[in-house]
Amino acid sequence: MTASASDRAESLHRLEFASVVAALAGRTQTPYGRDLALALRPQRQKAAISEALQQTREAIALLVEHGPLPVGCGADLREPLVGLQVEGLLLEAEQLRDIAAVVTAAAACRTLLRDQERAPSLGRLAVGLTPLPELAGAIGRCIGPRDEILDSASAELADLRRQLQRERSRVRQQLERLLGSDELSGVFQDSLVTDRNGRYVVPVRADHSGRLKGFIHDVSASGQTLFIEPAGALDGNNRIQSLERGIEREIRRILTRLTGMVRSVRERLLANQEILARLDLRQAGARLSLDLDAVVPELADEPLLELSAARHPLLLLAEPPQPAAVPVDIRLGAGQSALIISGPNTGGKTVALKTAGLLVLMVRAGLPIPCAPGSRLFPFAPVLADIGDEQSIEQSLSTFSGHLARMKSILEQAGPHALVLLDELGTGTDPNEGAALAMAFLDLLRQARARVMATTHLHIIKGYAQLEDGVDNAAVEFDPDTLQPTYRLQYGIPGASHAFTIASRLGLPEALLLRAADYLGQNQRSGEEIIERLQSLRIALEEELDSAGQLRREAEQERDQRRRLREELEQRRAAILEETRRQGVELLTRAEARLRDLFADARPGRRVTASEQARLTGELRGLKQGLPAPSATGPERVPTEVTVNERLYVPALGVDGLVVRSTGRQVELDIGGKRMRQPLAALRQYQPRRFVERQLRPAKIRDRVERQAFRPRLVLVGKRVDEAQLLLERFLDDALLHNQLQLEVVHGAGQGILRRAIREQLAARRDVASFQAADVAQGGDNITVVEIRH
Repeated sequence: MTASASDRAESLHRLEFASVVAALAGRTQTPYGRDLALALRPQRQKAAISEALQQTREAIALLVEHGPLPVGCGADLREPLVGLQVEGLLLEAEQLRDIAAVVTAAAACRTLLRDQERAPSLGRLAVGLTPLPELAGAIGRCIGPRDEILDSASAELADLRRQLQRERSRVRQQLERLLGSDELSGVFQDSLVTDRNGRYVVPVRADHSGRLKGFIHDVSASGQTLFIEPAGALDGNNRIQSLERGIEREIRRILTRLTGMVRSVRERLLANQEILARLDLRQAGARLSLDLDAVVPELADEPLLELSAARHPLLLLAEPPQPAAVPVDIRLGAGQSALIISGPNTGGKTVALKTAGLLVLMVRAGLPIPCAPGSRLFPFAPVLADIGDEQSIEQSLSTFSGHLARMKSILEQAGPHALVLLDELGTGTDPNEGAALAMAFLDLLRQARARVMATTHLHIIKGYAQLEDGVDNAAVEFDPDTLQPTYRLQYGIPGASHAFTIASRLGLPEALLLRAADYLGQNQRSGEEIIERLQSLRIALEEELDSAGQLRREAEQERDQRRRLREELEQRRAAILEETRRQGVELLTRAEARLRDLFADARPGRRVTASEQARLTGELRGLKQGLPAPSATGPERVPTEVTVNERLYVPALGVDGLVVRSTGRQVELDIGGKRMRQPLAALRQYQPRRFVERQLRPAKIRDRVERQAFRPRLVLVGKRVDEAQLLLERFLDDALLHNQLQLEVVHGAGQGILRRAIREQLAARRDVASFQAADVAQGGDNITVVEIRH
């Protein structure tokens, strides 16, 4: 092994890639798939990486929708098949049965994947499988489930076995009659026919052996019993042994024929097993991905890392899961050459470093990684690591000289596509000298265009990151109230060690802290305080931004609700106007017809009696009374101030609204049970002003308070399906109680399992009017927007 290859193997070891491989191998189904998994190594070619990831993505879909692939579970055929190169070698029945199992699995996988449009890459792989139905059929006819040669293997074998059974039965009956003979009473030790060396014998007492002619085949341990083959059974035993030899010759002939068939297709069988091993490997990758809730990230064309909510896979697989398995955003942009991570001990710096390196290696090996959808990374090669010791997951130790040797090796291998991971940069020696060496090391790595992620406690290296172009600081977040790390990264500022903060909160004497500050020096202590203050301000700013974002989303929801309300009122107004117009037309038509009748009765020249005139006058008055009174026009006065419970006229809708709340120039109205906001200029006030008395009930007051506390957004990311369904059920019931008509359910994308379960549950609810994916700008398919029926 060359030095370069050895260093790459050491980096794999330090990043614990072998533990991921072991977890993968434990999820295989066949011995040849397991061997392929254990031999898995990161690839370098992007095309090969993309193909492997696509095959694993397809295997996940097949596993979820159709169950496991029928790759079989037989033995590894490589050794017996390679041995067939030696002429005269016969395969045993067990080996032939294993071969038949692999042939059957190959045919089943080829048939299944050939018709799967959603798995084109696996389908192309399965096309190379050769079914070999003749071989499978021949072995199935000849060899049974317990590796026995069946009578159906040949007619001659079946006939020989029938003859053997008859001859054995005849000889046993002959000897049983001998045992029951009165003439030989007392000669036999027991009334049992036994077998010695494939020949039937009887147990004879040693002191009576002279009374029975025959051949002695064995003597008991005590010497009191002789096992004698009677002379009369000699011919029968000879025929039995002759038949047994004939059966053995026929079985050998059958095995020779089957071995010849296998030898003729040996290369195709080896190719089949290799493809089945690859399918088993991809299926194991699918099982591991589901266990890790992993996704396939986008492969970037330029060196960068954009991993959202990344988690260390081994911490997720640990039992119980480790607390450091907190999602962390890892960002190393295309324009960045290095990221320097700093902060307190046990804050997750090394875990973040190992997570980045291990996830890159997993992607290069064709494995999805535990992170949020939309993550991107470049398949860095090689990945070179000098991981610190005391924070190592496996607690291995090294020396400063060992660090220097690894630094030298890393410099020799670093190039434009390399990712270098350095833990506790500059430590292990005098801080000033160590920092100087570290910064020079970073300069050379950047000149080689490698990408670097490093952790440190040294302020001078933090300053280097702050001043150098293309180098960025990141701090591990720390909660000074609980004295616990949050394991998240804050970008753009260096991290503080928080040693004095932790010491103070733990109750160390003030005198000790003051003396320590004197030893540390005022300038350095002030720098620590500035960094801690920056971190506090950064946390406060992020909380403010989150709050502002929430308010903006709520305002957008309220705006959309107002728009829908206006559209609904416009539709209702148009419907009312149309119905009124229709009724008016009908009424006018009837009135015109009646007037024509009246005019006909009162036509000129016709004399009208007094009684008829009275009748016509009465009918005309009744017709007038039957016509609707003209609608009064609304008030014209624009209000300057309004009062709660005052009735105002809305000219745009032609209806009245009741004042619920007034905020200066804006008025919130209740119109037919719907809420609407209007400016004062768009309203008209009655003269005299009209008011409606409304009785306030305690239940309504409590309902308003509870409604303000209800948030129409449910986050289910990371939940199991059963847990998420229970939370969603409660959430929908609470929304109905609080009269919330528009909701958001955040479930993420992942493999789509949680999203599909949530939407099926929503479709089954009668009180859900509709649901759809959010706009792309608001989260897209990661969020489902729900409309509740009025």
